[in-house]
Amino acid sequence: MKKAIIILLVIGASIGAIAYVLTNNKKKTEEKTAFIAKGGGAVAVNAAKVEKKTVDLDFSVNGNFIPKQELNFLSESPGRVTKIFVDEGARVTKGQVLARIDAEIINTDRETAQATYQNALKDQARYQSSYSTGGVTQQQLDQAKLATQNAKLRLQASQRRLSDANIKSPINGIVNKRYIEVGAFVTGQGTQLFELVDVSKLKLKVNVNESQVANLKIGDQIAIKSTVFPNEKFTGKITFIAAKADGTLNFPIEIEVANNTNNSLRAGMYGTAVFNFPAQAPSILIPRTSFVGSVSSNQVFVLENNKAKIRKVIAGRILGNQVEIVDGLKEGETVITSGQINLSDGTAVSVVK
Repeated sequence: MKKAIIILLVIGASIGAIAYVLTNNKKKTEEKTAFIAKGGGAVAVNAAKVEKKTVDLDFSVNGNFIPKQELNFLSESPGRVTKIFVDEGARVTKGQVLARIDAEIINTDRETAQATYQNALKDQARYQSSYSTGGVTQQQLDQAKLATQNAKLRLQASQRRLSDANIKSPINGIVNKRYIEVGAFVTGQGTQLFELVDVSKLKLKVNVNESQVANLKIGDQIAIKSTVFPNEKFTGKITFIAAKADGTLNFPIEIEVANNTNNSLRAGMYGTAVFNFPAQAPSILIPRTSFVGSVSSNQVFVLENNKAKIRKVIAGRILGNQVEIVDGLKEGETVITSGQINLSDGTAVSVVK
């Protein structure tokens, strides 16, 4: 008896569940039917008027200043530091002596190389004289000439090492860091001596998007602002535009900026690049969502007599959420901006208000 009751309860529950599903589906079907009926059986879509507008291409973007030239100056000759002529913050010019290394050993090597070279010259002259009288062979003379050449090269190398004992700045700039003290021993393997930066010109590094980079080119003059010096006017020139977008789909660019006479701008400060463009003639613009698939398809649906008609267009510049149309549309026409996936050429549509 209990078993029969359980079976009846299970059957009743199943029938109830089926009835609920059928009722719910019927309700959804009725709602869908009512929605379609609202448009008289047409596909519901959104649409927008084709407009002719004046495009404002001006924009601003922030970035950081970096030195145009930055150099970690390394030692080239070993020795003990005997004198330092500059400190951190000093302005230096190209060729200026910054420090001096004890050159006693290097000078001894140079004197030895000088003496060896002079002896080689004398030997070569003697061999040349003997060769003319048949006293030595051509091979012996050639060996004497080779010895002279090698001695000359050793002398030149020792002279360069002696010159390197005077540590000279390779650029105009500012001593940002000094890593040595008097009495310190530096090796010839690249001991770091000074960090030099040239801030007479800086680079402002900024990122722009695809619609902005399309209007830029190398050499463009750009107005630069600094929040630290709001009353100062700076001008920059685009020197680099990345050929490839970064991971955020932006394009890095670099703007070379001339500093003022006081070199007020410093590396690491924030700057704003102001991109101004000439006034543009009015252009035909439509929403980016009007395109079938993507802008590259160059296809849109135009609303004609409550029907969707496929239209081939030529897209121009992408301006944020708007796309310029070079050919294929006229001002005042209506393009469909959503629901294209349900459309084909000639499909009846109803514009949702």
